Amino acid sequence: MNKKTIRDVDVAGKRVLVRVDFNVPLADGKVADDTRIRAALPTIQYLLDHGAAVILMSHLGRPKGKVVPELRMDPVAARLSELLGRPVRKLGDCVGPEVEAVCRALSPGEVVLLENTRFHPEERANDPAFAAQLASLGDLYVNDAFGTAHRAHASTEGVARAMRERGGEAVAGFLMEKELKFLGEAVENPERPFVAILGGAKISDKIGVIQRLLERCDRLLIGGGMANTFFKAMGFDMGESLVEEEAVETAGALLKQGRSRLVLPVDLVVADAFSEEAHTKVVAPDGVPAGWRALDVGPKTIGTFESALSGARTVVWNGPMGVFEMEPFARGTFDLAEVLAKMEATVIVGGGDTAAAVRQSGLADRFTHISTGGGASLEFLEGKVLPGVAALSDR
Repeated sequence: MNKKTIRDVDVAGKRVLVRVDFNVPLADGKVADDTRIRAALPTIQYLLDHGAAVILMSHLGRPKGKVVPELRMDPVAARLSELLGRPVRKLGDCVGPEVEAVCRALSPGEVVLLENTRFHPEERANDPAFAAQLASLGDLYVNDAFGTAHRAHASTEGVARAMRERGGEAVAGFLMEKELKFLGEAVENPERPFVAILGGAKISDKIGVIQRLLERCDRLLIGGGMANTFFKAMGFDMGESLVEEEAVETAGALLKQGRSRLVLPVDLVVADAFSEEAHTKVVAPDGVPAGWRALDVGPKTIGTFESALSGARTVVWNGPMGVFEMEPFARGTFDLAEVLAKMEATVIVGGGDTAAAVRQSGLADRFTHISTGGGASLEFLEGKVLPGVAALSDR
């Protein structure tokens, strides 16, 4: 990575503005899952240990540019305070005279958390004046929010440019550095054999990723709802299964491009309704009954995938194998997680639903790296420039 990190700058006595990804689930006014908060702790602790005052900012949910009381950052500040073992003051806004006054008066070792940045429409619009207001709160800027690095928002891209324009540095935190290292090495210089696994519902979301991975990986395994569109391209009747008709032609072209390197499911768990109470059975991909739908890969597929993964030294997995949120259709995803957890290889899990499934399986600590960014990891794997990374200072 050719971007500066917090190790490359002197933070002692500085007010450090840090963009974190504290977009966490809340329940009954408390943080329901603190994974993303814990992921930012190494950066926050490093800054505190090296004499900085820390100003944290994040979005939470989708308030659409308005103040939504249920999406205030108070529960996040409370949980962070517990994890750090020191007070974390939550401010009433993220910009304005009162916020500026509090930030100016901060002493080394103090931590404040700004209010939800998305309460302001200027955040998503990447408004330069709003970004400049944010930049004015600190002496330097740290982006540790990989999960939002693919968004050119004021608190990710605009603030980095504004900070550099006023003579300050804009650098990566430890989490950002770790994400770029693992995902970057996996795509650019993987230890081989390199196997990629893609799942999830839609092929249209991942066409660019599939094309790029087919150029780089030794095998590409396809599962989840997106496999249905490939089967339709092969001429199979998929019943009521999710099929993206507009992507069938593209799927056919990808089948030709991938040839023997592209591995599809050999059996499917089908149901007569999209429900946990539905009748289910296991069928071959060309045997989906009329009125039924594929909702998971079958047991033979896991065996096929295990064989295809045999001997792999690098594996990237993005997207569940089925509707794992429903117990009857979770086995494919969890069985695949078991297979990967046993491998002596670098195994990297893309964020979002896949990360949630791995944590649900209880195997999270058996993987080399679990990304905190779903959309960001996909765009990075596709080879797209992430605006939040591009705006940081070069080494």
